[in-house]
Amino acid sequence: MDDTNMTDTSFQSRLQFLPVTFFAVVMGLSGLAIAWHRAEGVFHLDVRISEVPLFLAILVFLALLVLYGMKVLRLTDAVRAELRHPVQLNFFPAVSVSFILLGIAILPREPRVAELLWVLGSSLHLVLTLYVMSVWIYHQHFEIQHINAAWFIPVVGNVLVPIAGVPLGFTEVSWFFFSVGMVFWLLLFAIILYRVLFHQPLPERLMPTFFILIAPPAAGFLAYLQLTGGLDPFARVLYYIGLFLTLLLLTQASRFFGIRYYLSWWAYSFPLAVITIATLVMHEQTGLPAFAVIAWALLSLVSLVVVYLLYRTVQAVLVGSICVPSP
Repeated sequence: MDDTNMTDTSFQSRLQFLPVTFFAVVMGLSGLAIAWHRAEGVFHLDVRISEVPLFLAILVFLALLVLYGMKVLRLTDAVRAELRHPVQLNFFPAVSVSFILLGIAILPREPRVAELLWVLGSSLHLVLTLYVMSVWIYHQHFEIQHINAAWFIPVVGNVLVPIAGVPLGFTEVSWFFFSVGMVFWLLLFAIILYRVLFHQPLPERLMPTFFILIAPPAAGFLAYLQLTGGLDPFARVLYYIGLFLTLLLLTQASRFFGIRYYLSWWAYSFPLAVITIATLVMHEQTGLPAFAVIAWALLSLVSLVVVYLLYRTVQAVLVGSICVPSP
């Protein structure tokens, strides 16, 4: 076999195991870009740090769209296997969430591009949410041990829709997505808590998904403020639930960073970014210095986490430990 055929075979093999989970990288980078952009406005910063993660998010998103598109066209059976997998299935909405988050990040800069991304992302997310929930309802092979916080991803996407949807003028559509997201967040939270308390611990590679628990209340807080226009008791409840979950998980940091690196580590990034954004908004709404201190601490943390995750991911790609069969 000549070198060209060997290269094609190697690429085909790596492409077969390219996980849809990779779109969590876009979510983390986009979240960091939105957090820094908000901080630049709240604290009147002259620097434009937000441009760096936004550029990287767009670059990674386009690369993943091309690569995963090739997988869909050339390795359809592998994609179908992911769609039937009890864990990987729930990461497919990360594709549509990436569209929505990029729309939110680009909105202050290019409203027309943001609207296109928002429409595409919201439409795709509705389709994926309906599909995923249909699989949940009519499955024949799921067990309680299959559920983990990644099941929140379809929910989180629905809650994110109003953040850009309301400024773009899609108020009723935003209420629709918000309602779906909040109701199913509460239902899934109860199921996941039951699974954690009364069944075997999550496998090591899924441990980072615990951080996804932060995202629904924190994103719900941001969406609710867009829909209602002001800070009220329910908004405070959403924010403080998100903050409590953040504190709970950060007190167990040694448990999370003591495990081997997996692509699922990117589950640390977006939830930390969204609670950072929520804290910046709380500072804007209340004017309390305490929220400024918390916001800076969280912004520093999520920035360090994303930089470290980028380093570990690039390292894993170079040594060939990503896009390989799961053990």
